[in-house]
Amino acid sequence: MELKVIDTKGRVSGSLTVSDALFAREYNEALVHQLVNAFLANARSGNRAQKTRAEVKHSTKKPWRQKGTGRARSGMTSSPLWRKGGRAFPNKPDENFTQKVNRKMYRAGMATILSQLARDERLFAIDALNANTPKTKEFAEQVKSLGLEQVLFVTKQLDENIYLASRNLPNVLVLEAQQVDPYSLLRYKKVIMTKDAVAQLEEQWV
Repeated sequence: MELKVIDTKGRVSGSLTVSDALFAREYNEALVHQLVNAFLANARSGNRAQKTRAEVKHSTKKPWRQKGTGRARSGMTSSPLWRKGGRAFPNKPDENFTQKVNRKMYRAGMATILSQLARDERLFAIDALNANTPKTKEFAEQVKSLGLEQVLFVTKQLDENIYLASRNLPNVLVLEAQQVDPYSLLRYKKVIMTKDAVAQLEEQWV
């Protein structure tokens, strides 16, 4: 498998031989869907809370007498059937949203995503990603010279200047190779990886 290499102007300057197992895998939509859903579910903080009928503010007085009114029988206003009543099955902060994904499934899913990005010409390699100063303006000009708007950069090791210069750009994200996740790969229109990052991904996933 050959991965296109671009220069600092965004022009294709060569190719990089990469592993077929990681960059030439058949697309598995069901696996990718499961992988992204699990990633987003595991990122949930579980901080929502609702009150039971015992926790809502209410009176224990019977709203009206049991018989003779022609209305349904009612014991107290905290009933889940009533407006401002408690919830029958409330959400609690300790609710667990995590979904387990096996290691082999995760590797296969990431390989599927990278392979499809390469086929769609959304994935490119670059020699290196450098930033001389932690200036956002300079890094934004570098991204603009590549002809990119919404882009994910993947490096082997995140330089402090690159981190400081890129963190304020809304459509640019820089990640280390070991931090790459399926959602970020699919979210951005283009993915640019340094050659060192490609080698590291091959080492840890092949």
